[in-house]
Amino acid sequence: MELTFEEQAMLAGESGRAVQTAMRILTALGGIYGAARMIPIRSAQIAGVSYDNLGQAGLAWLSEMAGGGGRVCIPTTLNPAGMDLVNWRALGIPEDFAASQIQVIDAFTRMGATPTCTCTPYLAGNNPSLGESIAWAESSAVCYANSVIGARTNREGGPSALASALTGRTAEYGMHLEENRRPGVAIEILARPAGTADFGALGKAIGERVEALGGKPIPWITGIDAMSVEELKSFCASLATYGGLAMFHWKGITPEAGRYPPPVDRIFVTNDDLQSARASLTDAAGDADFVSLGCPHLTLTEVARIAQLLQGKRVTKEFWITTSRAVKVASDRQGLTETIETSGAKFAVDTCCVVAPIRGRFRILATDSAKACYYARTKNHFKTQLMDFDGVVESAVSHTEDHAIPSQGSR
Repeated sequence: MELTFEEQAMLAGESGRAVQTAMRILTALGGIYGAARMIPIRSAQIAGVSYDNLGQAGLAWLSEMAGGGGRVCIPTTLNPAGMDLVNWRALGIPEDFAASQIQVIDAFTRMGATPTCTCTPYLAGNNPSLGESIAWAESSAVCYANSVIGARTNREGGPSALASALTGRTAEYGMHLEENRRPGVAIEILARPAGTADFGALGKAIGERVEALGGKPIPWITGIDAMSVEELKSFCASLATYGGLAMFHWKGITPEAGRYPPPVDRIFVTNDDLQSARASLTDAAGDADFVSLGCPHLTLTEVARIAQLLQGKRVTKEFWITTSRAVKVASDRQGLTETIETSGAKFAVDTCCVVAPIRGRFRILATDSAKACYYARTKNHFKTQLMDFDGVVESAVSHTEDHAIPSQGSR
């Protein structure tokens, strides 16, 4: 690779041991993928934040990087941790896990990262512009950044995203190159999905069809003219999970979509395909004992809807509302948190059901997230039930009068 004088100095250790390690990581990746040079980036987003994923070895490495003088030189945010950093006891997180998780966050903050602990950085202040190169690690956010915002990022690992944060560089390969952003297969949607569960199932249907083609061609999608932010983040999360895709082109949504003619190869996604994908995400009958919304993290609009549905109701199952700290603060100010917590539901801020240490605690997860279904099965060995957003809330609520919350006048 061709390195500038500044980059050569980093590699030689002139900026400290941590930066030298970071540059070694980036040059190794550049060599593997045939990059010709490094390029500057505007922001980083680091995954591998949950101690449930890192373990002691990961914590030791982060502590070494922080102790070696590592300091981020660009805006840098974090993916979800393994627990709510404030209210972890209410979620049943063991004290030894909490102590280790706090050490992880401490290592990142000593290096200057902002502990947003969210998988939706674009809703928490880390919002790049069209054409900017960034280094993000969360798969759903990578897909969103490339496809909806029009920024440029590969799907980084936790160490490479940290390396980019410490150097302000990434190797120029993959999604940073124009030729690798061209669509390779046309997807025409004949189904009419509505809501987050449907768009998650659509992402699964498309992702699996594209992956079966080999080579992971970027899909060029038509057939739906508009969708909400909530539906888009659900689709991005599912497409990345089931198809391993970092980008799609969607006419009317992706800023770059108009640059390219539609590919010749075409796949049709019918309503039967959509319903089949939905059905495959439910493998359990009966009542779920764990209910969770917020994979990816909930928007304030979604939190407000939950509060509306839970008004005067009583939750009778473990029900996690997972979102960012910024959204939780806004929820507090608008009185939504009080309504939700009065019902018995729990905010699980800074974390989610994918990265929290919950193996063995539950049997069946009810959710609207296709991504959450995947990790519930493969990581936590739960059965799953995919439901519409409102249906998830309904499934957590008792329908007996004995559990209704008394009105102010009857107390």
